[in-house]
Amino acid sequence: MSNATRATADALIACCRENRTEEALNTLYADDAVSVEAMAGPNGEPAETASLEGIRGKHAWWDGAMEMHDFSIEGPFMHGDDRFGVIFEMDVTDKASGQRSQSRELAVYTVNGEGKINREEFFYTM
Repeated sequence: MSNATRATADALIACCRENRTEEALNTLYADDAVSVEAMAGPNGEPAETASLEGIRGKHAWWDGAMEMHDFSIEGPFMHGDDRFGVIFEMDVTDKASGQRSQSRELAVYTVNGEGKINREEFFYTM
C-alpha cells in the first residue's frame, strides 16, 4: 500500500464526513479526473464524466437537487498501491419530487503518482 494513496484516502474521508466537498475537489482531485456511474442518468446524463470541472458540475447538481437527511461513510478499504474503496450510505429527498429514499453505494478511487484522485467509480444496487 502506498503512503500517498492512504493519505489521499484519509483526507477524502475526512472532507466527506465534515461536508468539505469543495476542499476535497480542490486539493485531492487531478484536473483530468474521470467519474463513472454504474449507468447513465434518468435524464440522459452520461455515465462517464470527464474533467474536474465536469465532476464539480455533478456535485453542484446533487447539492441543488437533493436534501440530505443522513449520511455515513465506511472505509477506506485499501487495494494495492493506487486504489481504495469507500461505502457511502445516504438518506435523501429529491427536492423536485419530494420522494425520500435511502441508498448504499461503493465508490472505488484510483490515485495517480502525484497522490491525486484521477478516477472514481460508483457501484450501487439497482
